[in-house]
Amino acid sequence: MHIIIYVTRRERWTYSNTTVYNIGYHIIWCPKYRRRVLIPPISDRLHELLFEKAIEIDVDIEVLEIMPDHVHMFVKTPPTASPHYIVQQFKGYTSRTLRQEFKVLRTRLPSLWTRSYYVESCGHISEAAVKKYIEEQKRI
Repeated sequence: MHIIIYVTRRERWTYSNTTVYNIGYHIIWCPKYRRRVLIPPISDRLHELLFEKAIEIDVDIEVLEIMPDHVHMFVKTPPTASPHYIVQQFKGYTSRTLRQEFKVLRTRLPSLWTRSYYVESCGHISEAAVKKYIEEQKRI
């Protein structure tokens, strides 16, 4: 079996001692009851906290958009970090800190975030291309 990696841009992949990877996740979550509480100065502080936590857990936030009633982000992560772990770390840290710093969040909501979230894996190669590549391996 031959594994072929086509390198077009070196920044696309991350390298470790034993792994070459490109793992990205699109993640969305909302405040409890979808309340529109993520407005300045809360949204500004949330932005800072998310980047602090990303550094701590070795995740790169590629794109972040904080809307009044939800958070969108696209992150790149090592293969050892599961999407559930990433979301858990972001939501737990930001909820605890924001509720300590902003009294309005303690009075309007029993907890800052809902328990649910959306996550989708995203990569450079489409699902169809991967399936086709695997199916064609028998013919080589």
